[in-house]
Amino acid sequence: MILVKLKNLNYLLIFLIILLSFIGAAGLYSAAEGSYYPWASKHLIRLIIFLLLAIIISLIDLRVFYKYAYIIFILSLLLLFSVEIIGVFGKGASRWIRVFGFSLQPSEIIKVTIVLALAKYYHNLRFDKIGNPLNHIVPLLIVILPFVLVLIQPDLGTALSILLLGILILFAAGVKIWKFILGLFVSLASIPILWNFVVKPYQKDRIISFLNPESDPLGRGYQLIQSKIALGSGGSTGKGFLQGTQSYLEYLPEKQTDFIFTLIGEEFGFLGTIFIIILFLFVITICFYISIKSSHIFGRIIALGVGSNLFIYVIMNISMVSGLMPVVGIPLPLISYGGTVMLSIMISIGMVLNIELNHNLKKLSDHAQG
Repeated sequence: MILVKLKNLNYLLIFLIILLSFIGAAGLYSAAEGSYYPWASKHLIRLIIFLLLAIIISLIDLRVFYKYAYIIFILSLLLLFSVEIIGVFGKGASRWIRVFGFSLQPSEIIKVTIVLALAKYYHNLRFDKIGNPLNHIVPLLIVILPFVLVLIQPDLGTALSILLLGILILFAAGVKIWKFILGLFVSLASIPILWNFVVKPYQKDRIISFLNPESDPLGRGYQLIQSKIALGSGGSTGKGFLQGTQSYLEYLPEKQTDFIFTLIGEEFGFLGTIFIIILFLFVITICFYISIKSSHIFGRIIALGVGSNLFIYVIMNISMVSGLMPVVGIPLPLISYGGTVMLSIMISIGMVLNIELNHNLKKLSDHAQG
């Protein structure tokens, strides 16, 4: 049975994930000025381990994830809450916890479990009950609780990505558009409160520098200005592998994480960045296609949620480094250096593979019976 499952895996999706990860390893090799250490080697090791984990997840009976969806979400929520107690402080926020000697960022894991919990909830909710606002209290809590916990870390970028992910899933589940419009007005009305009592000083600086980076080119606007210079200097085809001046001369900040897309843009130009965007679009499209094919709401929402999460990652990171939105610390999945993000993405991909595998096996079974 396992061999049959392995034979029916979506190897195109697996190939695209490996290709994006290899591009990330090449970028990290360049970021370390032509060395596998300290980033590229760890990135490749994580790829092997987490890809095996994704394949194992794809082979597990999907009913197991359905049965324990709420428990998994609650456990991840407790992990997220524990950041406030035992979290490791770094880069202006407390976002990580130490687990068996490894750093884990629960705010990335919670995105996967939010999708899982919402998928189970809407799978059990009859379609004619979706119009009742009371039936959306639980889904809102599933989204808002992690959003608030991440916001107070503080991690504005991840909090916004969680909120956007929740909104997309609620919309896909059938929540009426006027309710989102109402929520938008409430959000706009709360901006003064958030600005004065929630948004931290360094986050205000990032927003101000986004609006006018040239006002403080050596301070608040430095990251954004250097990122745009690096992207623009790459031209159509780039300066060549290991030939990026902005990164090698240390002008480009966080070139191994949040700004790795800029490094690739400088070395491989517009064509290189477009190639990466196309690869991500293929992965996201495959997730959405699997969502459409799924014969049950649980699978549809999971695949759609995974695709939406990837879309949010990519849009926010590329917009951030190109000056279309404030710098909020969102990595580029599978390419940026970071273990927890890759772990969460691989778990998500494993679940998408699982959903399509169940669909394919059902078709095989129906064909055999026919």
